[in-house]
This record gives sequence, C-alpha cells and structure tokens, in this order.
Amino acid sequence: MIVSDQSPRLAALLSKASVEISSRGHQVAQLSDHFAAGTDVTITFLPGDNYRHNIETAAALRRAGYNPVPHLAAREMPSREAFDDFLARARGEADVSRILLIAGDVAAARGPFKSTRDVVASGLLEAHAIASVSVAGHPEGHPYLELPEALNGLKAWRDWGQRTGTRVDVVTQFCFESTPILQWIGALNRAGIDLPVIVGLAGPATPATLTKFALRCGIGNSMRALRAQIGRFGRLLTDTGPDDVVRGLRAAPAAATAPITGFHLFPFGGLRKAGDWLRDFDCDPRVQQRAAMSGAGLQNP
Repeated sequence: MIVSDQSPRLAALLSKASVEISSRGHQVAQLSDHFAAGTDVTITFLPGDNYRHNIETAAALRRAGYNPVPHLAAREMPSREAFDDFLARARGEADVSRILLIAGDVAAARGPFKSTRDVVASGLLEAHAIASVSVAGHPEGHPYLELPEALNGLKAWRDWGQRTGTRVDVVTQFCFESTPILQWIGALNRAGIDLPVIVGLAGPATPATLTKFALRCGIGNSMRALRAQIGRFGRLLTDTGPDDVVRGLRAAPAAATAPITGFHLFPFGGLRKAGDWLRDFDCDPRVQQRAAMSGAGLQNP
C-alpha cells in the first residue's frame, strides 16, 4: 500500500471549495467579504420554500460574480409545469448549468416527484441543457436506504450521466472524522462506481451548534469525534472546525482519496467563520507546526 502526502492536491481543492447559503438571499452581500468571485455557491431548498425565491437568489449570485448552484427538492415541486418553470428561469435568469438534486425533507410529495429518480424520468433536465447534476452521498448511512440500495441508486445516476452526457458527481453529508468518508469511498470503488466525490465539511461552529445540525441530518458514529473535541477543549463555546477531517484525508493512501474532486462547506457558524477557516487552514501539518511555533515566540533549532 502506497501512502502519499495528499497536501498539495487537497490544498488546491480546498482553495476552490463551494459554500452554501440560504434561499432567502440575505447572505449574498456577505459573500464578497469572505469568498472569491467565481466560487460555486449552493442555494438551499427547505420545506415550504418558494422556488421563485431560489431563482431570485441565483440571479443575484450571478450578478455578484458567483456560480449559483440551486438545490432542487423533488418532493417540493407541486407539478411538472412548476419544475419546467424552475429550470427555465434558472437557465434564463441566472445562467445556471449545475443543480444539486435532493429528495427533500418532507414525508409526502407536494406533486408528482416522490424521488430524485422521478425527476430524471421527466426528461426536463436534458430538455433544459443542465450540464451538471450533483446528488447526495451519505458516508454514515442513508436515513432510509441500506448501503446496497444506496449504491444501486448511485449506479443508476452514473449510467444516466453516461447516457445523456451529463456530468454527475456526489456531494457528501458532513462527518466529524475522516474514517466514514474513506470507508464509503472504498465501498464505491468496490462497486465500480467511478463518480467524482465532493466532500462535505461542517464549517467552524460551537459544538452545540454542530450537534444540533448533526442530529437534524442524521449524523451517526462520527458524533463521537465531536464529543471528544468537547472534552479536549473543556467547554461548549469553543468553535470546532473540520481540521481533523481534512488531516485524516491527507494522511490516507492516495488511492483512497483519488475520487475526491472537491470540497463543500456547510457554514453552520456563518460565512465569516467559514471563509476565515478556508483562508487560514493549511492541510500540511509541517506548515501548521511552524506557524504555531512562530506564534508562540519559539524558534526552530
């Protein structure tokens, strides 16, 4: 087994990490202070959202120099006509070429789309020339699907992408340690699913805030890593970032991280904290050690 230092490659990917904002659009003005123009910015689609607000936010992002990537929650679409309108407006008003497709956090569909596969069957993605589709990956397990069934779903996405000429990638749910991510990528490799993987990272926030979002999103065993960090720092108000996750990926064998083509930040603690972490973090521990020694007034021997 060859272990390769992944710092340069992962650092390059981190520098281009995408970030998420609310569909309400109030965060667009904050982006320029913390994220470079040209960054991919995903737009949430929460239960009850009006898709026209998502399009307005996407258009504002495009005008500000960012690449808008709207979420599309299949179960929130009330009709085929609404979905067609969503895509037409996204393309025409915001020059959207990539969407992040999710089923949606509601039990009952508002319209004909009960799953992301129903969206695909509509043919509207191809009709509106959506060049790239991101789908969700769950390293700690899908809330409703066993691993074999989840893998079969990703195989179907791979096959659809190849058939239609659409780029398909997988954006993962966040974890608090690297092991579940690496194990899940290993499962993809064994199943022959060669889709690009964009690793989701929980941006810096207090452990209490991260715990709230983790419970909401069904994060499993890696919660122990968060609890360990609470014990390490001794208080709940210390911000915790995804440093350990990135270091764990950096230390993994090159083959284990080869499918990783990007990172995505969930800014649970806000855009400023996420942007500061992205700017200041260096995944090479030697650089971090030198910076720490310098900051403490120490010198190398």
